[in-house]
Amino acid sequence: MKIEDIYNQLDTISPFELQERWDNSGLLVGDMEREVKHIALSLDIDKDMVEKAKEDTLFIVHHPLIFSGLKQLDFSIYPSNLLEIMVKNRLSLIAMHTNFDKTHLNKFVFEKVLGFKCDSQNDFICKTKGRWTKDELLNHLKSKLGLETLRLVSPKNIINSIALTTGSGASLIDEVDADCFLTGDIKYHDAMKAMSQNLMMVDIGHYESEKFFVDVLMSELENLSHLAIISQSKNPFEIV
Repeated sequence: MKIEDIYNQLDTISPFELQERWDNSGLLVGDMEREVKHIALSLDIDKDMVEKAKEDTLFIVHHPLIFSGLKQLDFSIYPSNLLEIMVKNRLSLIAMHTNFDKTHLNKFVFEKVLGFKCDSQNDFICKTKGRWTKDELLNHLKSKLGLETLRLVSPKNIINSIALTTGSGASLIDEVDADCFLTGDIKYHDAMKAMSQNLMMVDIGHYESEKFFVDVLMSELENLSHLAIISQSKNPFEIV
């Protein structure tokens, strides 16, 4: 099957035009006319994956390998080192990033992984209402996301509403109308701002909250009778 055929089907599943202006989703490596023999799904792409991949493999990933403009191709450093291998081995790459966040990933994690009922959703934020104690919520998050520890900002003993954005969503603080906001990559100044606004935040990890991308997309591709393998990248962080 040609990459163009797969691309068009992915565009039907989650239109690429929905991506944010700063994003770089779409076909990043390859040729629309190229025939592919294998499809591999992953959150990211890393050196081990591209070195082991069979020729004429199409990787469909969440995070774009090429994000900002490349001014040079120094094959000794990331991401050019991966691009060199991919070109040599006829490996192609499509990224589905913020478009897939909007259409699939946030709601899937909120409802299917964490088991919350999504009462409302804007582009990136899912929200629900209910009643949880702090310990109930934290234990639930650790269990469902496989987390050993959690970083908290402004913890509340009773939580009546929860919002979530997978990945790195702290820049959306001003759009959150909830007692508790779940997201990843919470920086120091984000935490200071949340504390000043009495917003409870829980850092649920970037990788940990988005690793389900492969599960969601695998299901969609199976519905289209496409055979794909999961070649999940490793979490770059280790807890010691």
